[in-house]
Order: sequence, then C-alpha cells, then structure tokens
Amino acid sequence: MLLEQATNVRKEWSTVCDSVIHEKPKFIKRIRDKMWLSNLETISELLEAYYFTAIKYMEDDGSVTVSLNEIDLVENGKDEQEARLNLGKAILEYSFDYYSEYEMYSRSPNRKKHIPYIFKALIIDDPKKIGDMLQCQNGKN
Repeated sequence: MLLEQATNVRKEWSTVCDSVIHEKPKFIKRIRDKMWLSNLETISELLEAYYFTAIKYMEDDGSVTVSLNEIDLVENGKDEQEARLNLGKAILEYSFDYYSEYEMYSRSPNRKKHIPYIFKALIIDDPKKIGDMLQCQNGKN
C-alpha cells in the first residue's frame, strides 16, 4: 500500500493538505495506525452509491408518514413535502448525535452500518436537500 509516514506528513503538513485537496487522497501510517486523508469532494463521490430510501404511508387523517429504511427513523407531516422535510431534519439530527458519540455508535453492531449515511448527511448538511433526495415507495397501512 502507498503509506506515507506520519512524521513526514507532519513536517510537510501544508504541502500534504494542498496535495490532498488538489490532487489525490493520501494513505498515512503512524506506528500501527493507518488512516486516509481526503477532501470532502472525494468522500462525497464515494458516498454517491448510498441512497436514503423510505416507505411512504398515507394515514387516515390525510397526513403522510415516511419510514426510513437505512436507519430506524419515522416522521409524519400534513403532506409528503412536510413529512420529507421532517425526516430530513431527523436524519441530520441523528447524524449530529451519532458523530458526537462516534466511538460508541460506530462500535455498536446494530448502528455500525449507519456510518456511510451519517457522513452523507453531515456533508449535505441541509434537511431540505436530504428530504428531497429520499427515494420513497408506497407502503400499505
């Protein structure tokens, strides 16, 4: 693997950052630890393969409920647009919580698979955009 030593990266920090931003990611090794340094555009490209999908339910009162498939989140709104926005807000709020408690959440077997969705939401950082990008299928009540 193309691992650069952390000591060299530290000495050439500005040059390494410029290279990562304008050229390509770097693989870095510090003793036994291995890491990857990248710009957000590269991470966004990697996360393009991940979609937020939901099941949409029409309620008896005319409201709409959307249930996210990838993470156990459910939101309701007076119409689909409001339900999507509410779910976008919930996804982003959960993502902030997850990131602030990353050590715990990322090691939890039932939450570990949330990682790409968390980073996708954090990079987007806009509840409306997240809600608008939901791929919804109709569910049966």
